[in-house]
Amino acid sequence: MFIGWLTCIQRSLLPHICLNQNFQNKRIFRIRKNINLLSMEKDKLTFDIIGCAMKVHNTLGNGFQEVIYQRCLAIELQRAGLDFGREVEQPIYYEGIQVGTRRADFVVENKVIVELKALTDLEDVHLAQAKNYVVAYKFEKGLLINFGAKSLQYKLIFNPNLNSYNSKIL
Repeated sequence: MFIGWLTCIQRSLLPHICLNQNFQNKRIFRIRKNINLLSMEKDKLTFDIIGCAMKVHNTLGNGFQEVIYQRCLAIELQRAGLDFGREVEQPIYYEGIQVGTRRADFVVENKVIVELKALTDLEDVHLAQAKNYVVAYKFEKGLLINFGAKSLQYKLIFNPNLNSYNSKIL
């Protein structure tokens, strides 16, 4: 009899538990959906930059020198109404001592470093170089864009020292 009563309670609670689980799953879905929307808003700038690069690549194709793509991308960034600097010089420090300078191809909206390449394929060394620029300029993210391949290649690079996006989610 006791077992039957327990089974009856379990059966009566089961719909509520399932309902609560469904409710929680919907809340989790809503939270995840909001995070995705937030990250899309946050990446609108990189989306716009990539769109400008695609326009250049679709128009010119591959095979030109990097400087040609750089000039064309500047035209498209200007048409898109984005504030940018070309060949922005940044000092490089080693343990607090300036050891040289580096020029980023573009600094867009003072938020994103853009490094251009015109190679048949990107290699790890190019990713490392772009990551170093993002760290040296102390920006949250950067873009490595390669115009040399048949299809435009791009990589979004994050600064490992600035983990603000992950800390906001957690």
